[in-house]
Amino acid sequence: MMRTFGVEEELLLVDAESLEPLPRGMLVVAGQGDTAPGSHSLTTEFKQEQVEVNSPPQNTLAEQLAAIRTGRTLAQKAAALAGGTVVALPLDPGNHPTHIVPGERNQQIRERFGATAFAQLTNGFHIHVAINSREEAVIALDRIRVWLPVLLALSGNSPFAKGVDSGFASYRYQKWTRWPNSGPTEMYGSATAYETQCQALFNSQVPLDAGMLYFDARPSDHQPTIEVRVADVCLKAEHAAVIAAITRALVETAIRNQDQKPPPVPVTVLRSWTWQASRYGVDSELIQPDTGKPAPAAEVVDQLLDGVRPVLTEYNELSTVETVVTDILQSGSGARIQRAAYAQRHDFYDVMQAALEATHEYQDPKSIADRSPIE
Repeated sequence: MMRTFGVEEELLLVDAESLEPLPRGMLVVAGQGDTAPGSHSLTTEFKQEQVEVNSPPQNTLAEQLAAIRTGRTLAQKAAALAGGTVVALPLDPGNHPTHIVPGERNQQIRERFGATAFAQLTNGFHIHVAINSREEAVIALDRIRVWLPVLLALSGNSPFAKGVDSGFASYRYQKWTRWPNSGPTEMYGSATAYETQCQALFNSQVPLDAGMLYFDARPSDHQPTIEVRVADVCLKAEHAAVIAAITRALVETAIRNQDQKPPPVPVTVLRSWTWQASRYGVDSELIQPDTGKPAPAAEVVDQLLDGVRPVLTEYNELSTVETVVTDILQSGSGARIQRAAYAQRHDFYDVMQAALEATHEYQDPKSIADRSPIE
């Protein structure tokens, strides 16, 4: 039986004409109307210039692609009522002021974390994979951690910040990991060990609550899933759906192979691997988990796919995944698309326009099915 998987996409809210960030997140969420249980929904995030789309769990890659497109359309329609539109960008490429969503918890975050909180307008892509127990979640967490940098590299979509090219494929990740409880996790070995460390963090009174354990991956604190949070929100829905499918295959493979010991990579070393992925994306080298040394990104991505090939084959997703991953490797992720748009006139309006078109580009799910056998 296939594990269900669902996604959360954080989207940048911009003015429909100027394409500059629009601080009306609360208004957009209010404009979605009533939502039925188990359907798509919109929620506010930390800043008024963003909105999160929560999609229901899906069974297949084709369903996931359709769900992501449905969520973006829902957000687009709600944003239009507030004079805006939504774009799948992890950062505002320009240099505009931001506004914190009112509320007691957000005010506490603002007061406690100062400039770190003020600087946070970051949009990630969160993938939830169903698990059967907390113990199973930690089994997966310990085994997928060395591959999370590759997911970040495939999703890299935030080269610009504060009006300049950061030099990074994912500068969002650099901003995000300024939070004290973020980034790669250690190897835990058991759910008890994970809970013990979380309690130690709570005892420090640095994180306000479990929601502020901003690890690259974590057992969800409110539903029976493991939540992988390392990726940038992707420009193309097709890229997002395939990265979600790879993530599910990683979790399933880890649990099936739980008798194999996970690679004993220290968290300090893993942090450098993730930095490399954030810096270069798929345009240079990534770190090979088996050697700990750099290799061409395409080779490391191939190693990842080799490891999850049995699950992708069983789920009838291998051909589609390989097709889309090849497209990312050859044509680039969102970072390359943004840089190409900026190169034309050195105008961030062009970047926003290109990103907007990619966000809402309609591609019939059958067009993917035509290239590979999907059910």
